[in-house]
Amino acid sequence: MKLSRSLSVLASFSLATALPGRGHHSNKPPAFFLAGDSTTAVQSEGGGGWGDGFLSFLIPTAWGTNCGHNGATTVSFVEGGDWATVIGEVEDNKDEYDCWVTIQFGHNDQKPAKNITLQMYQENLVELAEEVKSAGGTPVLVTPLTRRNFVSEHNATDSLHDERLATITAAEESHTTWIDLNKASLAYVNAIGEEAAHSYNLAEGDNTHLSDRGSAVFGRIVADLLLQKKGYELGKWIERNETMTALIRAGLPA
Repeated sequence: MKLSRSLSVLASFSLATALPGRGHHSNKPPAFFLAGDSTTAVQSEGGGGWGDGFLSFLIPTAWGTNCGHNGATTVSFVEGGDWATVIGEVEDNKDEYDCWVTIQFGHNDQKPAKNITLQMYQENLVELAEEVKSAGGTPVLVTPLTRRNFVSEHNATDSLHDERLATITAAEESHTTWIDLNKASLAYVNAIGEEAAHSYNLAEGDNTHLSDRGSAVFGRIVADLLLQKKGYELGKWIERNETMTALIRAGLPA
């Protein structure tokens, strides 16, 4: 592995020396509700993402539910009733738990057939974040998980780059916490190389969806990114895996 690749991952995913984010501290355990498309969703024939892997790192009595929906956009997730389920979970559990809602879309929103412009996508994310706050929860906007298709020796740009920037802008406009999964996952995929990256595929040739192992690895990235930004609130509730984190930071298969 080239040293430059290892340093790239270290720069994009530096966690060991990062100071945890400071903010409101509650004695209530957190409950996580994961909103998103198939790159968040439970592993199945039609999809599979980082969601279940992330939830596996929660320490009881923290808990969560993966509400990811295969094929979902920021529009269909609302129109199909999934978003009402997420908001309902927040309203039902906010008295006993600190409710966190991760929001990660983009893979389907970018498809021309969906007729969702980048501006609409950004505005939709702002609205979703605000609705979580109104319901009594804490939203976290997540930039889209990178795909693992290699079109050059060094996959320096991501097909979801515009959606990444729109997600960050939406977070800044709405004063919402965000984590850059796109940047971290792209750096990691580039560092480990094509063969290792494809070992996390749900099925051969599927460079979008994750296997169970892929869910654990990329769920670990999400967990560590959250700890980096919100360690003060979440540090006692998200289990650390120093071995896996060290391998990811070094740009090695985990």
